[in-house]
Order: sequence, then structure tokens, then C-alpha cells
Amino acid sequence: MTFEEFAVAKLPALLRFAAVLTGDRALAEDAVQEVLIRAHERWNKIGGLDRPELYVRKMVVNEFLSWRRRSWRLVPAGRGTDMDDRASPDHASGLAERDALLAEIGKLPGRQRAVLALRYYEGLSDAEIAEVVGCKPGTVRGYASRALARLRVELTTESPPDSRVHREGMRIEGAIK
Repeated sequence: MTFEEFAVAKLPALLRFAAVLTGDRALAEDAVQEVLIRAHERWNKIGGLDRPELYVRKMVVNEFLSWRRRSWRLVPAGRGTDMDDRASPDHASGLAERDALLAEIGKLPGRQRAVLALRYYEGLSDAEIAEVVGCKPGTVRGYASRALARLRVELTTESPPDSRVHREGMRIEGAIK
């Protein structure tokens, strides 16, 4: 597969994934552009891998984490509607819950956020996430556990007891997709 074929086939998925990580479509486009420039320079090596999309996705995660380190004051403030172009029902309570969840996800440390995005948005296993993030599967489970615990605490203290988020728990998959 040539780089051009890869870029045409995988660009929309890479942009959606980066938007989930960054919380901002413009920042996601910048990150993916930087990654694709670097991937193009090394495509002979990357294109020969069994799953080049995993390698490029890892590059996106690394780019996101390095941007978070450089601009530690930046807290993504994108609206939930900036995350994805897929249609969803227009329910005010659902949108409010989604916005609250996305705001809390935006406050998570970079690696925890990356693990949640890879697990719930990309559907990767712990071993695949460990490969992308560059750690062990046990560490992935630890990041996910701490991130979910923090989200549970933040959302249950802010939500009234009769809200759907409080009764049903968090729905990360629905909030991110």
C-alpha cells in the first residue's frame, strides 16, 4: 500500500481519533498533519509493517502527549458537537451529559485520556493499547481504572441524584462516539 492510498483510506478515522484525544477539531487536524508529514518521510519502513495504522495511531498519541507536555496550561474546551459528524438524537439532557463528560475527560492526564480513547473509541484490547501507548497491559488497566474512578467521582458529585448519568453510570462509549 502506498502512502497516498493509506492517507486516503485512514485520514477520516485518524482525524476522528485525534479529535477525541484533543477535544478540538482544529488541534486534531494540526496533530494529524504533523504525524502524516513524519510518516510520509519514513513510509518505506512504516508501510512494510503488518498494521501500519497502529503505528500511525501511536504517532498521533505521542504527538498529543508531547503537545500536552509543552502546553500544560491548555485544557481542551471544544464543544461536544466538535467531536464527531455522526448524527445523534437531539435530546437536551443527553447533550448536557455528553458536554459534562467531555469536559471531565478533557481534564484527565494525557495518558489516561489516550487509554480511554483507545479502549472505548477505537475498541482496542489492553495489549494493543499498551503497544500504542508504550507501556505494559497492567499499566493500561491502571490508567483506565484511575481515569474511570476520577470521572465517576466528578460526574456523580456534579449530577443530581435523579439524572440518567447518576442512575446508569457513565456511558463513555456514547459520549465519545
